[in-house]
Amino acid sequence: MGIFSDFLEDFIEIFMDNFTVYGDTFELGLYSLNRVLERCRQKDLVLNFEKCHFMVTEGIVLGNVVSRRGIEVDQAKVVVIAKLPYPTNQKEIRAFLGHAGFYRRFIKDFARIAQPLTSLLQNDVVFEFSDACKAAFQILKDRLFSAPIIRAPRLESPLRGDVRRKRLCSRGGAGPKDRWEKPRDILRFEDSQSSAKEL
Repeated sequence: MGIFSDFLEDFIEIFMDNFTVYGDTFELGLYSLNRVLERCRQKDLVLNFEKCHFMVTEGIVLGNVVSRRGIEVDQAKVVVIAKLPYPTNQKEIRAFLGHAGFYRRFIKDFARIAQPLTSLLQNDVVFEFSDACKAAFQILKDRLFSAPIIRAPRLESPLRGDVRRKRLCSRGGAGPKDRWEKPRDILRFEDSQSSAKEL
């Protein structure tokens, strides 16, 4: 990462041993790519040509489909999850929750929906795949197919702020009675021309 530190957030993003070069226009993208490849040559970095993808409008990055539309679920992975039968033991529940949990940011209330399934992972619980578990299993599979596209706000549009003050009190008798924490501001920005799903 130190090799490209002066390029970071200008036209390159790096995660582990993967990097993505981008530009606002095709010409700027080519210029940025040329600078990155030249730096690789200077530092004697060898790239695996089979893993290189140039000038794509859509690609899979860390298991997500990234395109001009935004970030979305990789349907190839979702099809595999959708074909899974009901789990018959803790190991299968853990595997399902692991696969579905990878896309949890696309599923509103994932933890609440998955609660009947996660309760079966406790040590002293008899494994009984109840109707609630079946419903949770099916809801999660259905929500993966209808998962929204996550988009960044359009920064050229005006943003409106929503600031709320919340007071938090300690519960369960841990500390002095009626102890209050300092009020904190909660900030939420929303693109004024987008619905909440588009953010």
